[in-house]
Amino acid sequence: MIKDITYEKEEKFLSPYAQKSINSKGRKREEEECEFRTCFQRDRDRILHCKSFRRLKNKTQVFLAPDGDNYRTRLTHTLDVSQIARSIARMLCLNEDLAEAIALGHDLGHTPFGHAGENVLNSLCEEGFEHSKQSKRVVELLENDGKGLNLTIEVIDGITNHQLGDSPVTLEGKAVCLADKIAYLNHDIDDAVRAGVLNPDDIPKDVIKVLGETSSRRINNMITSVYKKSLGNNFVEMEDDFMECTLKLRRFLFDNVYKTKAALNQEKRAGLMLAELYQYFYNNIDKIPEFFRSLINEYGVNRVLCDYISTMSDSYAIVTFENIFIPKSIIL
Repeated sequence: MIKDITYEKEEKFLSPYAQKSINSKGRKREEEECEFRTCFQRDRDRILHCKSFRRLKNKTQVFLAPDGDNYRTRLTHTLDVSQIARSIARMLCLNEDLAEAIALGHDLGHTPFGHAGENVLNSLCEEGFEHSKQSKRVVELLENDGKGLNLTIEVIDGITNHQLGDSPVTLEGKAVCLADKIAYLNHDIDDAVRAGVLNPDDIPKDVIKVLGETSSRRINNMITSVYKKSLGNNFVEMEDDFMECTLKLRRFLFDNVYKTKAALNQEKRAGLMLAELYQYFYNNIDKIPEFFRSLINEYGVNRVLCDYISTMSDSYAIVTFENIFIPKSIIL
């Protein structure tokens, strides 16, 4: 088979610590293999073609309903993460296909209005709500009319464990963890400057000195730092001084972008909207789509309402709210 050539290339060129496609732990449901693509290449393609991936284009990254087309969305963030993860994997001789599949799927479970929506659903759902765990639920259950995407164990693990402090089992998953941070820290700075929320001169000078003055330079330097420390080793990490500055930059953004008074006011408004939608559908469960109603007996109303609301894009949530709660003019 053609994919045997890929197996041979992986065996010859990849690091001994890389996850080889032929050694995958497989899928929960066995299925006939593709003649041309490896299991991780199939996973990448399944994610790219699923409905949850398409909805990311209208989900908030940082700024809610920004004026202008140049701000990041959850989709463009995902593409940024994918590119950075592939770069790291390529430099460390890891499996690029696996890293790409994890990166493309890592935010499929994100809510409308970004972390504002996530916080609301977490407060409403008895089991709690976390977007990484919801991404796992999307690919295992919610996609494909309840059949899920039947992804490989390694891809699901990387999607589930992509946040800071998580421990994915593959180095490719660890590469996505770092790629996610590298992407959102630098691109959120760009968007904050564009929005007039942040002045580039406000970024701590000691951080600039180590990481670089511009987003493109910082991304390049951070990836290079991962390469310098991790090549030939059974880990994927930045050099200590780079990691220290990365965490300091993250704290700076929380204080000066994510948790400012204006940002919190926007989050509050978005949160109230989703909370009202949740309560409305709780009292009118017949108004949610039939597929989600079919899940209630097994998973409960709270869990299923969070499933349904989390699938909404920002624009769809707003339109749904307006159709339910905003009076329409009546022409007699």
